[in-house]
Amino acid sequence: MKIYRTYQTLLAAMLVATACTATAVNKPAKEDWVDLFNGKDFSNWTVKLKGYPAGENAFDTFRVTDGLLQARYDKYETFGKTFGHIFLNSGPYSHYKLRVEYRFVGEQVKGGEAWALRNNGIMFHTQSSQSMGVDQDFPLSMEYQLLGGNGKDARTTGNLCTPSTQVVIKGELRKDHCISSTSDTFHGDQWVTAELVVHGSELAQHFINGKLVFEYNGLQKDDGTPLEQGFIALQAESHPTDFRSVRLLNLKGCMDKKAKNYKSYFVKEDAKACKY
Repeated sequence: MKIYRTYQTLLAAMLVATACTATAVNKPAKEDWVDLFNGKDFSNWTVKLKGYPAGENAFDTFRVTDGLLQARYDKYETFGKTFGHIFLNSGPYSHYKLRVEYRFVGEQVKGGEAWALRNNGIMFHTQSSQSMGVDQDFPLSMEYQLLGGNGKDARTTGNLCTPSTQVVIKGELRKDHCISSTSDTFHGDQWVTAELVVHGSELAQHFINGKLVFEYNGLQKDDGTPLEQGFIALQAESHPTDFRSVRLLNLKGCMDKKAKNYKSYFVKEDAKACKY
């Protein structure tokens, strides 16, 4: 009798565990955010600096210190227009949310452009790092511009810049290189959370600390070709910057409710991704 009861107890435990596992697997509304930066090294990232081939991190421009991804210039004598980017190797991506926590610190490097004071950016829908020319300043991309305050004047962040691209705002084609958002100004070295929501070439939204500050449509190259997808990169434009979190939520995936990996928040179908 004791053995039988023990068997019943084990069987019940197994059934509960199986049920819990099944429940854990099938949670369509649970957002599967992915940490793109592991806080330890540049696994799955490639550095590209102007004047250097992809993969060469001259002057230790990008580095990881105390769990932060940093852009630093203490090994430069002068900036020399060495514009830098660090590209995520995975991709391209088309429909997703991207959340980045950043802050500006210290002083701008000698020789940095005046406009680059407390200026950095998140490049998205970019060309790949390998396709950039050695002396190319910026990748073809959309830039979610990050700006810090100078201590006294209003200066928005979460703006848009358009290297070799253009967009539509309220039905009007805009070819301005940079367009300001409606965000607050963030002076000093405080942390700010930037979030991007992008749906292919159809829609992009910029959020700062959870507040919508910019929205546009019709993402395209300068020749009018829709810019549907691309890679993701972080900039280094001459002012020291820290990034402590870079996270992505893919909005493209299996939209068949019968599939094991169906997610209710997907906005773009990828039938090949379905698992049954």
